[in-house]
Amino acid sequence: MALKSLAAFHFLHPAWLLAIAALLPLALWQLRRARRAGRWGEVVDADLLAELRLDEVRHGGSPWWPLALTWILAAFALAGPAWRRAPSAAYREPANWVIVLDLSQSMSAADLPPNRVTRAHFMIQDLLHAARDARVGLIVFAGDAHTVVPLTTDVATIRSLLDPLVPGIMPQQGHALAPALDQAASLLRQAGSRDGRVIVLADGFDDPARAFAAAARLRSLGAAVDVVGVGTVAGAPEADGTGGFRRGTDGRILISKLRVGRLRQLAASGGGSYWAAGSLGALIDLLHAERQNPLAHARIDKGQRIAAWRNEGFWLLPPLLFVAATLARRGWL
Repeated sequence: MALKSLAAFHFLHPAWLLAIAALLPLALWQLRRARRAGRWGEVVDADLLAELRLDEVRHGGSPWWPLALTWILAAFALAGPAWRRAPSAAYREPANWVIVLDLSQSMSAADLPPNRVTRAHFMIQDLLHAARDARVGLIVFAGDAHTVVPLTTDVATIRSLLDPLVPGIMPQQGHALAPALDQAASLLRQAGSRDGRVIVLADGFDDPARAFAAAARLRSLGAAVDVVGVGTVAGAPEADGTGGFRRGTDGRILISKLRVGRLRQLAASGGGSYWAAGSLGALIDLLHAERQNPLAHARIDKGQRIAAWRNEGFWLLPPLLFVAATLARRGWL
């Protein structure tokens, strides 16, 4: 163990050792001063000279040796000698989650009671509850995309804005996901995030080629795109906002079905996973597990510890103070 500690010995702040070199001119000055003092023996009687040199007679020596030793000990202490590691808490970069909510007209379907968009609100509430100190952003899309809240730790603000987010408020109807993914990438870049999460809650989209390319760009930035399917494969009629249902050109009621295959392909393009509406808890567990694993995303959670070199310079303080105390002897300074 002793040999291992000796092999690991080093200084954390070695530049302080240069202060020892400053003793050299002081030593030369003291040597020249001593030589000049010795010449008095040529003109003063030896017995008289001894009485005149009161400092050495009374104190039995010069203060310069204790001063030099104090200087050296202080330099070694400031240089931070280290030979063992000590565990300490580490800073953890906050996670960055961007939630992308589908507000197309198909989200008014009631196959997930009371309807898809309301169930999506509940899912977002669960995500916000699990966020803790993560930064969360919210983007909505239909025919175009809009950033509702940029990345923030103030999840209460996001909660307060959820209720008005229904398909009817979107200025342009449609099902274009790519612009929303591009806005998510912009938010993550602005936050300096290298391992963010984009969580898409949708029942489908109509721009697959552009959406897959946007998801791949997010993946290249280090982010992962997880997709939560909101709806059922069997589907349900789309509400038209007037109490009825949307109809096709042939007069038949349009049935909106969950596009599972397309949503799975989106998750694969973004390096994430596809999750059914009932498995959101598993996604939340995954997000928590990644935050607790420092190897997964180069973060260290509050419960994690890292081993840092321990500064052992404090062991030099007792001898340093003892030697420095001798400099306070009356008549030396």
